Amino acid sequence: MGLGHEDLDLTNDDHFVDKQKLSAPIKSTADKFQLVPEFLKVRGLVKQHLDSFNYFINVGIRKIVRANSRITSTLDPSIYLRFKDVRVGEPCILSISMAEKLNPHMCRLADMTYAAPIFVDIEYVHGSHGQTTISAKDNVIIGRMPIMLRSCRCVLHGKDEEELARLGECPLDPGGYFVIKGTEKVLLIQEQLSKNRIIIDCDKKGNINASVTSSTEMTKSKTVIQMDKEKIYLFLHQFVKKIPIIIVLKAMGMESDQEIVQMVGRDPRFSASLLPSMEASIMATYFCFHVIFFNLWECISEGVTTRQEALDYLEAKVKKSSYGPPEKVFILYSAIKLLDGKALYILRALFLAHVPVRDNNYRQKCFYVGVMLRRMIEAMLNKDAMDDKDYVGNKRLELSGQLISLLFEDLFKTMTTEAIKKVDGILQKPTRASRFDFSQCLTGEKNHNISFGLERTLSTGNFDIKRFRMHRKGMTQVLTRLSFIGSMGFITKISPQFEKSRKVSGPRSLQPSQWGMLCPCDTPEGEACGLVKNLALMTHVTTDIEEGPLVAMCYKLGVTDLEVLSAEELHTPDSFLVIFNGLIIGKHRRPQYFANSLRRLRRAGKIGEFVSVFINEKQHCVYVASDGGRVCRPLVIADNGVSRVKQYHMKELQDGVRTFDDFIREGLIEYLDVNEENNALIALYEGSPKKMKDITHIEIEPFTILGVVAGLIPYPHHNQSPRNTYQCAMGKQAMGNIAYNQASPFILSISFFEAKLTASQF
Repeated sequence: MGLGHEDLDLTNDDHFVDKQKLSAPIKSTADKFQLVPEFLKVRGLVKQHLDSFNYFINVGIRKIVRANSRITSTLDPSIYLRFKDVRVGEPCILSISMAEKLNPHMCRLADMTYAAPIFVDIEYVHGSHGQTTISAKDNVIIGRMPIMLRSCRCVLHGKDEEELARLGECPLDPGGYFVIKGTEKVLLIQEQLSKNRIIIDCDKKGNINASVTSSTEMTKSKTVIQMDKEKIYLFLHQFVKKIPIIIVLKAMGMESDQEIVQMVGRDPRFSASLLPSMEASIMATYFCFHVIFFNLWECISEGVTTRQEALDYLEAKVKKSSYGPPEKVFILYSAIKLLDGKALYILRALFLAHVPVRDNNYRQKCFYVGVMLRRMIEAMLNKDAMDDKDYVGNKRLELSGQLISLLFEDLFKTMTTEAIKKVDGILQKPTRASRFDFSQCLTGEKNHNISFGLERTLSTGNFDIKRFRMHRKGMTQVLTRLSFIGSMGFITKISPQFEKSRKVSGPRSLQPSQWGMLCPCDTPEGEACGLVKNLALMTHVTTDIEEGPLVAMCYKLGVTDLEVLSAEELHTPDSFLVIFNGLIIGKHRRPQYFANSLRRLRRAGKIGEFVSVFINEKQHCVYVASDGGRVCRPLVIADNGVSRVKQYHMKELQDGVRTFDDFIREGLIEYLDVNEENNALIALYEGSPKKMKDITHIEIEPFTILGVVAGLIPYPHHNQSPRNTYQCAMGKQAMGNIAYNQASPFILSISFFEAKLTASQF
């Protein structure tokens, strides 16, 4: 029998009270505790490693090959090879007859490398002397890529406990490491200064520097602008000496002295700071608004007044070893043919390489230099405007994907260079009777530089990449297996950016910006104290997000494009510059509205959950970031001090109806990085709404400021601080059960021996 309306007591007081309780905000910390294990189920402790490697396999490797897709003979431009596509296959051993699948446990026991072939589809020229044809070939193997365990290309990906046990793996093992020659290797997280960002600091002599480390798919370079004795110079590796910055601006087409002064700003302080670089006796001209400009003293003394003279000046200062285009390349500039020599090539491709030059228009780069000059002058007048290199928001963490991407890019470019040399050697032979085939220069027994380079680097841990001036040792280490918690702590370890022997206190100090991002206790004793760090429990490290749709979204939200702005409008006080991943995209007159709009879109799931927006009032800038390597953590959103997470949300979580991703998707919890935390007011606990009207976020659990190892210490807040640090070191040395499969018999079957033999032949 069904229940009638008379059987339902809709006015039951108990039912009403329960409903009111469920809709009430969380008041005790114990109620929100369940969010921590749910976060670890979704993200885990090694999710950042897996996301980074997956991004490289699916996106990064294609970008590298696309940027170098066509290689051409230097002797005959009609002889070429073009890469159409690239992909990484499944881990296997290739033999003559078939491909035998590999699993990690097989590689551990047989001292093999757990790797997968790299396939490319190519279009190339072949034929005999004088007669060539174009052909295509698919699935050409150019090397083998070591595969990270539990990544999207690993055989363990998506397997349940039963299938993992059948493959000899522990279900609790999180992955995030490689098996190289039978040894488990971890590629440590590397700490670096932010790429494509302006960093203002002082050198040993007290000179103010503005440095930018540019990183793009095509090139990587470092640009330094220095103020020396109140004169401003450019330091670039491709020039033999320092270059006056005004000459660089004139070489990029900004010939008007008035426009240069306007670009830096109309503030009288800034105009006065530029006076030492000007010749005061030059004629001053009054325009509307009484703008005064002078010809610059450095340009007068060097005899540079026009763009062509500036280019000639720079051409004489270029190092002979610098790379550049052929001498006889002409480009049309405003119906005037100018020689596109090495100087213009350096300004276009290497000077501030991340700022694009479209249709030979260098205006965007000029504006970027203007912002750098303005920030340098602000730092000269106010020391508080200097950037703190130890501030976590100015750093990026390089994960496995970024590091292997750099290594693969170097090896891939080396392979293409060797292929061109071989082709030119064949074409130079006067009596060439044999059939010519460009694709043969990529394959063959001696052409496995990519395989050997990746395996050797991950095995030794020494990254020696001359192309990017990268020389680091100890990048990979053997995964410690004394205990399970020791392995977890090892995977979350962060390696410092400089030598541990330096006697400096600044980088070793505990930064307030580390709160919730880096563990304050888990650091070694001795010379590495404070330099080697560990991630906190709920920290996530971001990976790159596609920039195009986000930039279009910014323009839809009212950002004025930089290309339609004049130099006078660049620093008007009624608007803020909008900087997206280090690139100035325009200005906005209502920065708070713009930031709030982006946050609403992020909470609604319309843009990526890791996109960050931060308003810097001092610099009059809005920073939008979607790049990889930023540390962020989840926080509960509060409206007027009242938590959005209610009691019924936690009830649904405990019943299994709701997951952590649902909290993100519904706008109850969001990820904040270090910079965006500066615009937030975060409470440790829920309190009375009357006292918390300005609170924007609430901590999920305060103890998550600790790392995975320090979190096991009972009552750590009752200990003297060094005691927690000592326990972090000793806790990793405890011996225990490392995994479910530690008692597996180490018996090598005949198939293992066959696989090892085949691998050695390959």
